[in-house]
Amino acid sequence: MDDRLILALDQGTTGSTALLVTPELEVVARANVEFPQIYPKPGWVEHNPEDIYNSILEAIDKVLAQRPDVRERIAAIGITNQRETTLLWDRNTHEAVHNAIVWQCRRTADKCDALKHERADELFQARTGLVLDAYFSGTKLAWLLDNVPDARAKAEDNRLAFGTVDTFLVWRLTGGARHVTDTSNASRTLLFNIHELQWDDSLLNLLECPRSVLPEIASSSEVYGTTRGVPGLPDGIPIAGMAGDQQSALFGQACFTPGDLKCTYGTGAFLLQNIGTEPLSSDQGLLTTVAWTLGSETHYALEGSVFIAGAAVQWLRDGLQIIAQAPDIEALAQSVPSSEGVVFVPAFVGLGAPYWDSNARGAFYGITRGTTPAHIARATLEAIALSCQDLVQAIEKDSGQKVLSMKVDGGAAQNDCLMQTQSDLLNAEIVRPTQLETTALGAACLAGLGAGLFTDLDDIRKRWKTDKVFTADPSQSYTASLRSQWDEAVRCTRSFGS
Repeated sequence: MDDRLILALDQGTTGSTALLVTPELEVVARANVEFPQIYPKPGWVEHNPEDIYNSILEAIDKVLAQRPDVRERIAAIGITNQRETTLLWDRNTHEAVHNAIVWQCRRTADKCDALKHERADELFQARTGLVLDAYFSGTKLAWLLDNVPDARAKAEDNRLAFGTVDTFLVWRLTGGARHVTDTSNASRTLLFNIHELQWDDSLLNLLECPRSVLPEIASSSEVYGTTRGVPGLPDGIPIAGMAGDQQSALFGQACFTPGDLKCTYGTGAFLLQNIGTEPLSSDQGLLTTVAWTLGSETHYALEGSVFIAGAAVQWLRDGLQIIAQAPDIEALAQSVPSSEGVVFVPAFVGLGAPYWDSNARGAFYGITRGTTPAHIARATLEAIALSCQDLVQAIEKDSGQKVLSMKVDGGAAQNDCLMQTQSDLLNAEIVRPTQLETTALGAACLAGLGAGLFTDLDDIRKRWKTDKVFTADPSQSYTASLRSQWDEAVRCTRSFGS
């Protein structure tokens, strides 16, 4: 029996998770550490980079405390990460020059609007597969260079390093030996040409970002470096897999065949479909992104992003305080037969795909004197499912094919009420795996490939297991009216935001 283990590190928006995974894709230990969110201004979101790294170290410490006998059995480390979050640090001191600017942050919306006015958005979309939006890293990097004292001069003098969270973690875990990213993370920066698989000088010039700050580009499964000086870990463990969180979830769901589809329900909701080895463009407001690169072969995906999903449940918990814990929403929502016409559009930081409206803001519609916390809870779950239905409809229009099955993962995928609502709305089966943390599982699989624990994709696919399949309830007739109410609510929200 193979007793080697993979340490999967999942650095997310609200916390970091460490998992110990066997070659049979069984999780034998798990630890999560949350860290603070920073909101300097409305629409601005930051993280302290030291909080990010320390949460990773604490998660490693906690997961190894559960299995202190396995430290020497860790054969590889895989990293997956919140993607567009942007960091800039000093190459000599290893310290960040500013807080990380989080993917949710809207501070560069005006810069994006200015570039759109110059019609630069067409060039960005053609070369990167992305829309020109404050969501992505490029304008965040430009903001740091323009607003942190001496940052631009230091960058041009090769004293600063830019990276998304994967790059920052590899830098820290290897003691500064490697400044590297993989193609999936690079494809989220607005600086990367997804056709040529390299940094694009024209886009760098438009955003006035010097090439000297950029990391080396590598595949998603190879040895990038080895641990050095990491508290609690032996030196020399290979870091052998790396992918942005949503691409990693696609990989962890074994969506290796073109047409395979998954949706991750986390802080936001993210739907990706494997489209094969050619980067096809979307006519429906979806993104074309790199899914992963294995050896010399790159797979691409169509992606739709809902900015607020699980974050809406957190708001019910922390803001409105109508639930004590996030899982409590399911029982509260099921205590009423319907939302009684209440519609919630959780556009706290604008709307993502397929609308891409940074001015929209959240709103409730249809509230009456009889509205209760239960109706609000149910409307919140329905909002998540309806937002994801927007993405599936866009996929169907792009592909010309009906989606019949969708794999799901993420914390909210545990919610049976939400999953059944999603199946009813899509009139499709929803397939939930035994391991819901497929984001981390994908990182483990990529690292296992890179370190030789798996032979090929078929070797991984045969280890993937299903927990439950939800099928649409033909007796449910509410979906058509719910859909029309949602469409009208979104229209009103966008109009109000403008």
